[in-house]
Amino acid sequence: MLASAVLALALAASPALPFQLKTTTLKNGLTVVRVPYASPGLLAYYSVVRVGSRNEVEAGHTGFAHFFEHVMFKGTKAWPEGTREALLGKLGYSENAYTSDDVTVYHLAGPSSGLEQLVDVEADRFKNLEFGEETFQTEAKAVLGEYNKSASHPSLKIEETVAATAFKSHTYRHTTLGFLDDIKEMPSQYEYSKQFFKRWYTPDNVMLFVVGDFDDKKLMAAVQKHYGDWAGTAATVDIPKEGAQAAARTAQLSWTSPTLPRHAVYWKIPAGSLTTSDSAVQQIIAEYVAGPTSPLYKALVLEKQLTESVEPDYGLHRDPHLFGVFAVLREESKRAEVDAAILAAVKELSAGTIDAKRLQGIQDHLRYDLLMRLETPDAIAEALARSAGILGKPDALETLQSKLIAVKPADVQAYAKKYLTDEARTTLVFEAPGGAK
Repeated sequence: MLASAVLALALAASPALPFQLKTTTLKNGLTVVRVPYASPGLLAYYSVVRVGSRNEVEAGHTGFAHFFEHVMFKGTKAWPEGTREALLGKLGYSENAYTSDDVTVYHLAGPSSGLEQLVDVEADRFKNLEFGEETFQTEAKAVLGEYNKSASHPSLKIEETVAATAFKSHTYRHTTLGFLDDIKEMPSQYEYSKQFFKRWYTPDNVMLFVVGDFDDKKLMAAVQKHYGDWAGTAATVDIPKEGAQAAARTAQLSWTSPTLPRHAVYWKIPAGSLTTSDSAVQQIIAEYVAGPTSPLYKALVLEKQLTESVEPDYGLHRDPHLFGVFAVLREESKRAEVDAAILAAVKELSAGTIDAKRLQGIQDHLRYDLLMRLETPDAIAEALARSAGILGKPDALETLQSKLIAVKPADVQAYAKKYLTDEARTTLVFEAPGGAK
């Protein structure tokens, strides 16, 4: 059978997601999501805290969501620093964490046999994290070191420059790492850090995802035993709303070290949504305009060879954010031509010149690509946790996939007309002594 026919049958036979979620909310507000999956002896364990740099509303206090990604590994009275890691290593678990604009995620993967002990130590650190001022200052300085290391590469400075230009009010105007001046002052903010932890690390602000081979009854008994007495309610803060952008803006950045110049165009787009098709449409537009099969990519990278790369820059967000087309130029002198090509590709959407067959191909690819990546408990938990953390619903990924399948050419045109306008545009001009003039 031809590969395309096999793919068509697989897509037709598969639901939005090939597994079911079991969801329970404890009396304290903790949401526990379980996904039984055929992975004998293995599971993934994800704790999603709905706090990111978006929540850092107080002047002079940016970077704390990311800071706690570090501090959450520093121990408790029951499990002093190093002892928890030793136990998890002995049990066979690997772990890590990440922070984004909207969420902080702690994740582990390993054998099902250690699940009850895993529940115990994970609940303990969320309920009883303990860090002294000396530890706090050490980690705050480590965060500054991380910033300095990241700032040696253009990507962080580009992100900062675009954010500061596109956002004037919303907390998306600073990156996850935070403003440099705030990071430098962080060692003096010990008391504030304890307030930040109490404000956001609460059971009603956390979702727990367990995926793989486990006994559901035993798991929920352990969760109730170890998390059931966790108390607290998440804070309510006013996130500054970003006003409508009245005219196109330009973000300019010059780099002194030799590297290739960059050029990008961004548009303000609506927040992630489960009630409209906006997020599904935007995911498709990202690939349609700047994906590796797009005419823009073929022209700029393969045929004219004006750029080293062209790619979409888009991620789901809780509040209105940005969609961009990002290009690494071969020559500074070709910037205007690249800019014109990007704008023309986007304007074609508003004009209604949308290839329905290609649109369907992108929908099938996005759907099939996700299904193919959901092959391990860790991959499933990651996909579920990220979308749920941003959109607030355990089944957010399934809803998004269902809406993705239903997008029509008219939806793409209407979205482009409404959001991808000249007024909503921010252009990045990144100049560097590297590309040919």
